Amino acid sequence: MDAVDQAVSLSTAKTHLAGLVQAAETGEVVHISRHGKPVAVLISEEAYASLQGHQSRRGVWTAIADWRAVAHGRHADDWPLDSGPGGTQEIEAWRDRSTGREVQLG
Repeated sequence: MDAVDQAVSLSTAKTHLAGLVQAAETGEVVHISRHGKPVAVLISEEAYASLQGHQSRRGVWTAIADWRAVAHGRHADDWPLDSGPGGTQEIEAWRDRSTGREVQLG
């Protein structure tokens, strides 16, 4: 275990929460376990904000592109979906091509 890592049981965390929070504020990472199984990690607000910033900067389109790249690698013969159940031909058949309803404005 590094000097900046600490592992404690849930019961210990309950009785020493103030001290563990202070340790997290100074950069220590506190791993909390229940019955020997890791269940939570206590980190500083600064570390948490940093993690959230990395996730929000990723963006939806980047996540979609990553997902497509993984899916393409697994199902190369099915990408793009041209036919078969759920393919683009089937989806095009579902589309309603009507012009819609008349709308009176004003």
